[in-house]
Amino acid sequence: MLKMQAPAIDDQLIHELRGRGLRVTSQRIVIHRALCAQTQHMTAEQVLEKVSGVLPGISLPTVYATLELLKDLGLVRRFGTGNGPVLFDSRVEPHAHMVCRRCGATADLDGGVLSEQVAARAAETGFVPDHTQLVVWGLCGRCAAAAD
Repeated sequence: MLKMQAPAIDDQLIHELRGRGLRVTSQRIVIHRALCAQTQHMTAEQVLEKVSGVLPGISLPTVYATLELLKDLGLVRRFGTGNGPVLFDSRVEPHAHMVCRRCGATADLDGGVLSEQVAARAAETGFVPDHTQLVVWGLCGRCAAAAD
């Protein structure tokens, strides 16, 4: 069951929704809370599983639409690893991701300096970047140890 008290998270979402003339709904609040409560990246299906006890009858298309809205509001990041489902991340500050080629584990890699440099270089060419996504591929520590 999800914790139902998250005023700072809710305040940020409510501010963004109202600032754009959008409705504040229980689905939007609960889905945002569910994603922010997790330390790992989640698929829409995992979000649906987390919120279905609080929002009986919620559908996967509603979860996808809400996650896309949260992305558009700048409250979550959407990223794909190229092999598997799209993942959603409540951590929106610039950072890279590490993906294990063997088990598929995905983890954050702190620091956005390289992403910012890549975006700046793209801008120098006349390209107008809106975000960057850096994914480092390899083996996680557990898979690397098992390979030895």
